[in-house]
Amino acid sequence: MIDEAPLAREAFFAGMPRAALDRLASTARQVEFPDGQRIFDEGGPADRFWILQAGMVALDLHVPGRGSVIIETFGPGAVLGWSWLHAPYRWRFGAVARAPVRALEFDGPLVRALCAIDPAMAYELSSRFSEIIVDRLQATRMRLLDLYTHPAERG
Repeated sequence: MIDEAPLAREAFFAGMPRAALDRLASTARQVEFPDGQRIFDEGGPADRFWILQAGMVALDLHVPGRGSVIIETFGPGAVLGWSWLHAPYRWRFGAVARAPVRALEFDGPLVRALCAIDPAMAYELSSRFSEIIVDRLQATRMRLLDLYTHPAERG
């Protein structure tokens, strides 16, 4: 568990009420991933999300006939993981550290439980994660269009 101060500094949480940040902080911890470590696999159980504070993460997707394709790479300030929010709670993508990562990690089931008792916090988080989902799906669409427009390129 951490206090709410690091959360308040993150753009993703900008404007959230302090009470909501306090609740969210109770579900968070500081984590690190070395360069090259797989953070999660597509199809695996999704039970957490991260706010990246340092490092780089590549989001990938298995494309039949092409293998693993990097969809997007992002760094500090980015939110990693939204599949914990919706059943069946399975990762829709995979992720690997591309440089040593330091992040705030949040317990997804606990955040869902807090949202069940705090509809205002649930709305805030749902709105913010909806933007991320749309952005990731658009990045996936653009990457797949690029791959199939230029068939000689691989992963």
